[in-house]
Amino acid sequence: MRIGVIGTGRIGTIHANTLSRHREVGSLILTDVDPARAQELALRLGETAAPGVDEIFRWGVDAVVITTATAAHAELIGRAARSGLPVFCEKPIALDLPGTLSAIAEVESAGTILQMGFQRRFDTGYSGARDAVRSGRLGRLHTVRALTSDQAPPPPSWLPLSGGLYRDTLIHDFDVLRWVTGHEVVDVYAAGSDAGPAMFREAGDVDTGAALLTLDDGTLATATATRMNGAGYDVRMELAGELDQIVVGLDDRTPIASTEPTGPPAADKPWSGFLERFGPAYEAELSAFVEVVLGHRANPCDGREALQALRIAEACEVSRRERRPVALAEIPGRVESAFR
Repeated sequence: MRIGVIGTGRIGTIHANTLSRHREVGSLILTDVDPARAQELALRLGETAAPGVDEIFRWGVDAVVITTATAAHAELIGRAARSGLPVFCEKPIALDLPGTLSAIAEVESAGTILQMGFQRRFDTGYSGARDAVRSGRLGRLHTVRALTSDQAPPPPSWLPLSGGLYRDTLIHDFDVLRWVTGHEVVDVYAAGSDAGPAMFREAGDVDTGAALLTLDDGTLATATATRMNGAGYDVRMELAGELDQIVVGLDDRTPIASTEPTGPPAADKPWSGFLERFGPAYEAELSAFVEVVLGHRANPCDGREALQALRIAEACEVSRRERRPVALAEIPGRVESAFR
């Protein structure tokens, strides 16, 4: 199998390394807007660099992995679909609903595969939480608390391109909330704070956000995020039911300290970022993609799953801006629940 990797930045480099080692992948063709960067990675991995995207499609590949800037995702997904190629794409499909819906329509019209990069679905902690919920161990689920806290903010130049805190960061929490619980979000109430560095206000973004979400079975969930968590990178999910309570992301590297005399000590080496925290999950999602391409398993996260997470993020943005509750039914692109 020969796979084209479009984009060789941080996550593209990780994915290329994973695929280059995979026993079912014979070779890679790498390309990037910075040809020198693609060439350097290709030399290091013993793979082939292409001068541009056109060559990826012209030279012939069996599948495509897209890790470019978000603005290019939808067009590249459509091009791959028209070429009959399976695609793995980092989230999101696009930063808006029309672009997302258009790309999904192209994939479905062509009858090809689009697997989205929501790596938390492949994390052992979240998988364990899903199993616990589905097995009935927790009893009736009544409360979920999710959080994502970055240790340091991204570069100022990235903020206007990111889509904002809800679409760029909390979208992972929205996706995994659906996946773990097996329920859809029906309405949201969201707020954000831009009281931190001026670059967030200048980009029309917030550095900290929170959302209250109601699920279709009445479960209440909160999701919070910040770009300014100096203690370290912190991603957790707490799930409380009538019979038991569990937490994802609590270990000896969780950047939190207890004020109780007998509480656990602060982490000696807190998580520094998402690439470190979710390293095994990133490898697992690419291995899954290879299996999907070979026909050995079903697609674990298709474009409509990504659409649902984006719709929740969109509802949160409307709620934050208009300071009101927003029903998901107000957001275009509604699809039948995957959990029915």
